[in-house]
Amino acid sequence: MTNIKVIIPAYNEEDSIALVIKDIPNIVSEIIVIDNNSTDATPINAKNAGATVLSETRKGYGYACLKGMEYIANQSTKPDIIVFLDGDFSDYPEELTKIVAPIIDNNIDFVVGSRVKELREKNSMTPQQVFGNWLATTLMKLFFGAKFTDLGPFRAIKYQKLLDLNMQDKTYGWTIEMQLKSIKQKLTYIEVPVNYKKRIGVSKVSGTIKGTIFAGIKILGWIFKYSFKK
Repeated sequence: MTNIKVIIPAYNEEDSIALVIKDIPNIVSEIIVIDNNSTDATPINAKNAGATVLSETRKGYGYACLKGMEYIANQSTKPDIIVFLDGDFSDYPEELTKIVAPIIDNNIDFVVGSRVKELREKNSMTPQQVFGNWLATTLMKLFFGAKFTDLGPFRAIKYQKLLDLNMQDKTYGWTIEMQLKSIKQKLTYIEVPVNYKKRIGVSKVSGTIKGTIFAGIKILGWIFKYSFKK
């Protein structure tokens, strides 16, 4: 049986985190929520919903993901697949089976859930998110011949392949770093169309001007950094 673990970075998601956990299919062996310095009941609600809760006080999506990976690295039994998922209930956690299927059935290394327009609830992505995704994936196609259409946070990757990527980014660049390194290391990858709805609460990235600007700088920085790497 395939051992699948889920990593969910969460910051002030008290109204949504239990809903996310509840809808994750039971094929998962462990749900790991990393509380990223929340000031609300996020960690309590996550624990009550059945998740393993870790604390990462350094704010940043990448910091939280790395904390989850550090925890898994210290376990005696290692997973086959890691799934990353947001804690805001904008994704449909039950679609996890669809995300991991190409890895289990076809030995694909890396799967990104693509928030295609046809499956997106109206206004679930801000105009800056839509534009940012288009710009980043267009540049990736131009510089690296990549076939990505989205930087979607709902994604699955073989555990050993994830380790091989040697992920570094501590904040907004985590998703783009994973995709760029996957291309560079010639991982097999595929996108799976996923449904997407309006998140519960306010986005810490696209919901603020500061977050949008910093995310944009980080994403473009990774692309240009890798375009000059041999």
